[in-house]
Formats: sequence, C-alpha cells, structure tokens
Amino acid sequence: MSAQYRVDLDAFARNLHRVRDAVAPAEPMFVVKDDAYAHGLEVLVRRARSEGVRWFGAFDVVTGAAVRAIAGPDARIFVWLIGGADDLAAGIAADLDLGVGDQSLLDDLAALTADGSARVHLKIDTGLHRNGIRPEDWDAALARTATLVEQGRVRFEGIWSHISEASDADDDDARALFLAARDAARAVGLEPRFSHLAASAAGFARGEFREDLVRVGAFSYGIRPAGGPGEAELGIEPIASLTATVASVDSQGVHVDVGSAHGLPSALAGRFDVATSAGPRRVEAIGFTSLTVAPWETAEVGEPLTIFGRGALCSATDLAELIDTIGEEIALRVSPVLPRVYTTGRA
Repeated sequence: MSAQYRVDLDAFARNLHRVRDAVAPAEPMFVVKDDAYAHGLEVLVRRARSEGVRWFGAFDVVTGAAVRAIAGPDARIFVWLIGGADDLAAGIAADLDLGVGDQSLLDDLAALTADGSARVHLKIDTGLHRNGIRPEDWDAALARTATLVEQGRVRFEGIWSHISEASDADDDDARALFLAARDAARAVGLEPRFSHLAASAAGFARGEFREDLVRVGAFSYGIRPAGGPGEAELGIEPIASLTATVASVDSQGVHVDVGSAHGLPSALAGRFDVATSAGPRRVEAIGFTSLTVAPWETAEVGEPLTIFGRGALCSATDLAELIDTIGEEIALRVSPVLPRVYTTGRA
C-alpha cells in the first residue's frame, strides 16, 4: 500500500505564526487532542515548541503527560478531561494545568495524599453543557476552592469555558455569564492569572473574547470552519494531504489504493472530484480498501493522486460540508495505519 498522509511542517509553522498574530495580545494555546488531530503528536509538538509555542491543550491527562515528555519542563499544558482522583494525581505529577468542571473533583483534590499542589482552572458552564460548574453551584465551588488554596492543595490559575460559536447572540450571553463568574471569584479573593473562553473561530473574529489565552486547534492545522470563511480569508493553509496511487485500471474505472478503512467516509462516493493528469475526475465509489475514479485514457498504474487536503481539489472541510459534518472529523478519521510523511517547503 502506498497511500500516505503527508504533513508539511513549514505550512504548519506559518499557521502557528498567523494564529499568534490573529489572537494577539492573547497567547495561543495549541490544541493537540487525538494525536494532534491525527497529524502526529510528537512531530507537531516539537515543531510548535521550536516556533515559540508555550501553551498546549492536551484534552486528557495521558496525552498531557506525553506532551510534557516531548515539550520539556517549561511548557504549560492544559488538560480538561479528568476522570477522578487518579487522573488528578497523575496530572499533578506531570505538572499539568487542570481544567476542573465538576465539583466532585474538588472533593477528590481535598482527599489526595499526593505531594504537590494542583494548578486549577475552574470551568463555568455558560450554557453549552460540555461539563462545567453550573451557575447556581458556582459560589459553593469558589468557597471550596478558596479553602483548598488556603490549605496549599490548590494554586488557583484561571477561569475558563467553552462557547457554542453558533451565533453571536448566544456567544454574547455565554460571555456575560463568564464575566459574572470571574467577578464572583474576585469577590472572594480568587484572582485568576488566566482567563480563556474562545477557541479558533471566536479567537479570530471577536477580539472581546480573546482574554488571556485562546485555545486554537483546527486553524493551526489549516482546517477552516464548516459554513464559515475560507482558508484564504482566514490566512491559514491546510498542512496535510491524503495521497494515494493508481493500483489498477479496468473497464470499471481507475482503482486507487485508499478507501473507507483508511478514513474516507463511504458517503462521499459520487460527490467530489480528484485532480488527475487528464483533469478532474469524479470519485465514483469508495470501498473498504480502494476507491474507484471515473476513467481517463492515459491513466497508468502508479500515478499519484491527492485525494483531499493540501494541493487537492477539496479540503477536509469541503468534504465535510458534503456530508453535513466538520473538517475536524474528516481529519480525525484518517487511519493511524497510513504512514505519516513529514515534509518541509524544501522537500
């Protein structure tokens, strides 16, 4: 099998610098969940560090500990999927910033016997219901946190939340709740060093949402939002491409050595084109390990094709919009069995 997922590290670096410029004066947090959106955690974290990235969003404690081993002691690594006392202890041991969105985790912190204090960012639920402490429970959570700070078990680092980015009005309502939660924290003597509310889209489009940190995942990888502005408008570029080669040619069409087993949704069959030596041709069928492209007279076994992404006719988000999903899902579906090949502009 010669199909590959090719990642241009120089394009990635350009995106990181574009993100930094776009969210300034806030600091970008590079989100690397799910093996850096299936691009390869170790290589991208190393390149991000070399480009000056200091904050990483690692989703869970296991990933956060892996990022710590790669990025070194000076990086700040924020995780927010925390399962309980064992995760908290592991997060403290790895010197991670812990996003706490469940009051029961404060009880777990109080009961820990592990050495060291936890760097905690409290999450207020601003209406998205992706965990987070409910507004009616916020005062009690602040009181509990203040006690843990006094006991030396917690260092209060920040307040954060997610927003829906579904409409400006919804996001404005969420921000009002967020600001009220921060005011309440300050009123009881908990001054956050960091506030973070925005992710990629709001971080680029709405300056008032940037606060101290902006969590940027998709845009760092050159994945634009479905139904939103294009890559050129955002100033980002896709960093990865799914490439494959012609495996055989027969009366049924041109057969290419990549399929649904490698991450291409079968629902895309008949809905998009790939560039060939004879011009665009429709992908007519997507099987388990191969896809069939409409024939062209000069097709030859071994001819390379770029299926989607950098240099292709369609980006990950272009494909996503055809099946009513988002570009991140298309990227995350790329199978780990496909080799990741890393290139630079000089390659």
